[in-house]
Amino acid sequence: MPGDTIFALSSGRPPAAISVIRISGPLAHDAGTLVAGALPEPRTAAVRELHDPASGELLDQALVLRFDSPASSTGEDIVELQCHGGRAVVDALLAVLTSVEGLRVAEPGEFTRRAFENGRIDLTEAEGLADLIEAETESQRKAALALAEGGLRKQIAEWQTHLLGLSAEAERAIDYDEDDEQVDPALQRACGALAAELQSWLARPRAERLKDGVRVVVAGPPNAGKSSILNALAGEDRAIVTDVPGTTRDHIEVPLSLGGVPIVLTDTAGLRESSDQIEAIGIARAESLVESADVLVWLGNPDEAPRHPRVVRVRPKADLGDPGALPPEEGIAVSAITGQGLSELAHHIGMFAKALLPTETAVSLNRRQGELVAIAHAALGQASHCDDLVLIAEHMRTARSAFDRVTGRAGVEDVLDALFSRFCLGK
Repeated sequence: MPGDTIFALSSGRPPAAISVIRISGPLAHDAGTLVAGALPEPRTAAVRELHDPASGELLDQALVLRFDSPASSTGEDIVELQCHGGRAVVDALLAVLTSVEGLRVAEPGEFTRRAFENGRIDLTEAEGLADLIEAETESQRKAALALAEGGLRKQIAEWQTHLLGLSAEAERAIDYDEDDEQVDPALQRACGALAAELQSWLARPRAERLKDGVRVVVAGPPNAGKSSILNALAGEDRAIVTDVPGTTRDHIEVPLSLGGVPIVLTDTAGLRESSDQIEAIGIARAESLVESADVLVWLGNPDEAPRHPRVVRVRPKADLGDPGALPPEEGIAVSAITGQGLSELAHHIGMFAKALLPTETAVSLNRRQGELVAIAHAALGQASHCDDLVLIAEHMRTARSAFDRVTGRAGVEDVLDALFSRFCLGK
């Protein structure tokens, strides 16, 4: 509940060299004083002995920091206890704080939610923090950090400032211009220019591919070596490999990082006609996966390869010589046994994958943000072709409302619980 004072272990689970316990809320300074005695000056660290206020028992010697509202990460009074990271020390301190009247354990994401509700961060920055916590590759980390540091917030602020100026001009014309039927072409052109800028952002690769991974599907006829290639790229045996055609009857997915690029490598059933009902289901799924693949790794005759914009052709089993499945000049010669060609194959997959992802310096939109920017784009596009000042002003209000929802100023109650539930306890 807003107004409560919350606390939690904000560092990793003990044991550790140092553990950080955060207290945030109106009673944070009182609770800190109760445990640590006199607190240091704001934004200053000091060593203090931590005692159980009930028994006076010494619990630990810790570094204590104090932050005053509103100049803190949550916008509230905060005390941080940087104590020794043994389980017994941490458990004792948490037990003491639990016993203090008016304090309660924080819920997952509650510190960050308070930062959002108190205006310390906007919704895009909160989404960036959630992505940063979940980042597993270097590309994901950089993209999440750009969002968490306010990259999109700053861009939205620029658009809002521009749009407010245009809206003011439209409202002035409605109120004071004698000829209400005459629309200034410069106003229409300005709306069109802003719509074009939004379109360029909508055309960028979306954040979901970066977060979920580029889908790379390995396909081809039965017994072509698809599972062996997947295992070799994954660096471990994830798929069963035999000489029996039709061994793989359902797809197998392996999340990987290729040079910091997230991919989901998918092994599929061999493509052929089959009277076996179970195998036929697997083949149908394989065909569907091929159609939805971002990148297709094809192990088979190039003339039989499915039509796809991004295909990496492979000549498998290179350690056996040319088995005749492919002409020598076709595709990358790869051996899952000797490792021949694996680096080249990974390079080609990575090149295709990188082209589908946002650049490391660019801020990318997620699905929610993209849908709202698209609403603003459509509204401004309509305004640029409209000859009615009142309708133009209404289209601008629609665009401003969409921007407010991107940053969380309005209309986002339905997404807050889902977002902050992704955070860990203490964040």
